[in-house]
Amino acid sequence: MKLLSLIAASALAASAGAALAGDLPDTKAAPAAPVVVSPWDFDVGATLTSDYLFRGITQSNHQPSVWGRAELRYNINSTWQLYAGTSAESIKFSPNYFPVGSPAVEWDGDAGIRGTFDKLAFDIGGIVYGYPDSPTGTNLVYSPLTATFYPIGLSPRNPTFFEAYIKPTYTVNDMLTLGANFFASPSYLGTGASDEYLSGTFKLTGPGNLSAFSLSGELGYQWLGRVDAVYTGANPSAYCYIGCQPTPGALASLGQLPSYLYWNVGVSYTWKFVTLDLRYYGTNLSRAQAYVLTGIPSGGNTAVGYPMTSNYADDRFVATLSFDLTSANLK
Repeated sequence: MKLLSLIAASALAASAGAALAGDLPDTKAAPAAPVVVSPWDFDVGATLTSDYLFRGITQSNHQPSVWGRAELRYNINSTWQLYAGTSAESIKFSPNYFPVGSPAVEWDGDAGIRGTFDKLAFDIGGIVYGYPDSPTGTNLVYSPLTATFYPIGLSPRNPTFFEAYIKPTYTVNDMLTLGANFFASPSYLGTGASDEYLSGTFKLTGPGNLSAFSLSGELGYQWLGRVDAVYTGANPSAYCYIGCQPTPGALASLGQLPSYLYWNVGVSYTWKFVTLDLRYYGTNLSRAQAYVLTGIPSGGNTAVGYPMTSNYADDRFVATLSFDLTSANLK
C-alpha cells in the first residue's frame, strides 16, 4: 500500500509540474523580420575649385569656379547599377572678347550603367555638356597685317555637345587602383569636328592610418578632327574662324583642330565626406594652338594682328575642395 501511495503521489506531482510549465509564457524569441534594403540610392555634392579645367583647358578664365551635382541610382542587384545625374559649373571667359555677354553656367547631364565583377568594374554611359546662355554669331576683328578676319570669342553655333564613354577600373589591391577612360563625340563643341579622348589613370591609397591620403594621376590624348565649313568661311583667304591658323603655309590645314596630350597628378586627403585635392595639370598645346581651340586671345601678343595666342591651356596648379554625400553618410 505504501508503495502504491508513493507512485500515486509522484504521478500527481509530475502532472502538477507539467500544468505549471504549460502556464508559463513561451520564452522562445519570435523570428526576426527580414531587413528590407531599398534598391534606390543617391549622391549629392558640391565643389569649390581655384580653376575649372576641362582636359587641361580653362573654362573659368583661370579663376575660381563653383560646382553642384546630384545623381540618382538604382541597384538592380549586387553587380549592376543604373544611374542618372546632373551638374552645374560656373564658367567665365575673357570679358574683353564677349561684347554680348559671356556664358555664366555650364549644365551637364549624364546617365548610364555600372557593373562590378570582383576586382573589375566599369561604367558605360553618355554625357551632355550644355551651354544654354552662350552667345552665338560671327563677331570678327579685321587684321590689316594679314588681311584676315579673326574670331573674337563667339561661335557660329551653340557649343553644347554629347560624348559617349566607357570607364573601366581594376582594383589591384587595397592600395592600388588602375583605370582607363574613353570618350567620343561626332561634334566637339558643336563644331562638327570628331572627338576621341583616351586616358589611363592610377590611384595609390595610403596604408593603415594613412588611408585618408591618396596619390593619383591621369595621362591622356585628345584627337580632334576638322570643323564644319561654317567655322572656316566661304573664302579661306578672307575669313578665319576657330579651327585654322591664318598663315599662307597653313591654309592646307584650314579647319583642322589640333590634337594634344593632357596629364595631371596630385594628392588628396579625405575626411568623412570632405576631400581636399591639390593637383597640377598640363598639356603640350602651344599658345597659338590654344587660341585655335578657344578663339579667345589672351596672354602674349593679344593685339589685333598675327600671331593670336591664348593662355587658356597653360600648365596650372589647382586646389579643389569637394563635398560628397550618399545615403550611407546619413545613417
